Amino acid sequence: MQNRVFFPQAALDLWLADGSIELSGTELSILAEARRYRLAEAARVLTEVTGSPDANELLGRVKSKQYLDELGAELLENSMILGDNAYDVMPGWLAYPIGSFEEFVVSPERAKARSQSSFPADEPRTEEDLLARYLLKNL
Repeated sequence: MQNRVFFPQAALDLWLADGSIELSGTELSILAEARRYRLAEAARVLTEVTGSPDANELLGRVKSKQYLDELGAELLENSMILGDNAYDVMPGWLAYPIGSFEEFVVSPERAKARSQSSFPADEPRTEEDLLARYLLKNL
């Protein structure tokens, strides 16, 4: 399975405002590392608010908007209706790395970005490590 991460919309708004990321169409770049991700609109399902059973087993999961639309869900800001269920959701984006982590680590774009940033000098070992460092620095 391809690695992916969920970015809440509120976090993307902050990072755009502080200039630490760049968006171009459906592509996000973490500027300090020149790491690129393809984005798909998504929602993290937080709670079921009617007390009904979660027939679609969505609680605690992140699902693409496309998948939720196919189920017949209606999303509006922080709420979602699906059949007899109503949910509180966190809107955001699923991000899929563009290229492998190994290709990214040796890319000239990354070397250039790191030479111009204050990102930690030691090398991340995995995609998760890179994202954890970025999030710790930018939250």
